[in-house]
Amino acid sequence: MRNKFDEQLALLNVELIKMGSLCELAISNAIKGLMEDNDELLKLVFETDSEIDEKEREIENMCFKLLLQQQPVARDLRTISSALKMISDMERIGDQASDIAEIAGFIEGDHAKDHTHLKAMAHAASDMVTEAIKSFVNRDLSLAHKVMAEDDVVDAHFEEVKQEIIELIRREEVKAEFSLDLLMIAKYLERIGDHAVNVAEWVEFSITGQHMSTEERMADHRK
Repeated sequence: MRNKFDEQLALLNVELIKMGSLCELAISNAIKGLMEDNDELLKLVFETDSEIDEKEREIENMCFKLLLQQQPVARDLRTISSALKMISDMERIGDQASDIAEIAGFIEGDHAKDHTHLKAMAHAASDMVTEAIKSFVNRDLSLAHKVMAEDDVVDAHFEEVKQEIIELIRREEVKAEFSLDLLMIAKYLERIGDHAVNVAEWVEFSITGQHMSTEERMADHRK
């Protein structure tokens, strides 16, 4: 019975990796489509988001079957409940990549976007998602903590992008409407980083049995 359960948990890990890869792909295509004015890549983002939604439903069903059929012990219960929380955040990541693609479809042809740190910000946020899933599969608490710390990098990129947009406006190199679109894209990338942190926090819970939000962790460090 235990061997069967372990096999199903291993399959759950595989499906989580697949969902994480889809999130990476959605983020990558959204930003690449924006930078290259590539409508085909932007369309792929919406298709990938639908795949992410479907993967969420598949993993949710797997988790419920494990809970109902296998009667997991405390550690296994934490693992399954954490997976259920994680896929909710990953689904939101797919939604936000779609939001980026939708905005990108309206701002083609304006190269002011090339003068921002959006690409670097997207790369950092995508890496956070990858590492968060990897930390869950490998039960790597130190990697989960690394993801939490990397949120500062994404936040710093957001501030850079904001200042770059302000400078472009000051030099009258960008229209106000376009600048707001760029800022919204940066905000969505920041939220993707926040969701990756949420995933990492649930990894911590699955391993230690303790769940501490970023705000609680910062308050704890200040004591």
